[in-house]
Amino acid sequence: MKIPILAGIAIAMVGILAIMVLGSAQPDSDQNRVRVAFFANIAHAVPIVGIENGEFASHLGDVPIQPIIVDSGPQAIEALFANSADMAYVGPSPFINGYVKSGGEGLKILSGAASNGASFVVQKDTDILSAADFAGKKIAAPSIGNTQDVSLRTFLSENGLKPAEKGGNVIVYNIANSEIFTLFAKGEIDGAWVPEPLATILVEQLGGKRLFNEEDLWPNKQFSSVLLIARSDFVEKHPEIVKRWIEAHKKTIKWINEKPRETEITFIDFYKKHTGKMLPESIVHGAFSNIIITEDANSESIRVFAERANSLGYLGRHGYNLDGAFYQAQAGV
Repeated sequence: MKIPILAGIAIAMVGILAIMVLGSAQPDSDQNRVRVAFFANIAHAVPIVGIENGEFASHLGDVPIQPIIVDSGPQAIEALFANSADMAYVGPSPFINGYVKSGGEGLKILSGAASNGASFVVQKDTDILSAADFAGKKIAAPSIGNTQDVSLRTFLSENGLKPAEKGGNVIVYNIANSEIFTLFAKGEIDGAWVPEPLATILVEQLGGKRLFNEEDLWPNKQFSSVLLIARSDFVEKHPEIVKRWIEAHKKTIKWINEKPRETEITFIDFYKKHTGKMLPESIVHGAFSNIIITEDANSESIRVFAERANSLGYLGRHGYNLDGAFYQAQAGV
């Protein structure tokens, strides 16, 4: 099964498509189908490759698959809560935010999908060499509450800095990846904390410098970056579909790790069909080298992300509890 593509759509249109999807939410039904939300980026290689090469279709049989391309984790969570998506691939921070806001009832983690794959990139002529140089600078990250945003704001806090809206002197822009590219190209931002492949694009196409990879800031140099999650009610109603999706998910991870060259070609083809643009092989290869495609959800890093989001005030005034966040399949299902 090929992911449906509207020819010639640019990256900037992805957010508009997501808004249209959310605006057309429809009540859930018992119809056998899977509506899955994910990003058109390399960290989401599992749903992209698995749908493109037919792995998910072969496991789901006559169950239709409806891909939903979104531009951010918070958009994917909105789609789940609006009943316009059943499953999604998102970063840990949007999942945590959604899980807590639903009182621990609305979402489940089914599996990990990727680790690492984010970097802080600065302009080639910048004087930013360390956190001490962030003062007065304009720094971009994707939408508020997404995983890179939480990491950036935590980094600022740990280094005695505050964003301007909190009385500090670091100007933080939360904007879509396409806008980050444009502002970086114009020299209107000093740096960006972004996922792949945008990090490598900023380096290879715009001459940016990768000041550090985010994993360098983590114990064991590894953190969860993409999770496979689902609405709890969908899991309860369709455990067999969920089981088959997880099986295909794991087989796709194995295929990706065994066939890196074929994976890169598949992603390049998908990206061209989806955006109308061709990503150079060097960028795709470089971006994949910064990501670990894995079913390990890295629960410890999820716990750390929850602590960070809570300290930033993203989880409300009543704290958080991640008990029950992971899906446990019933015996025999």
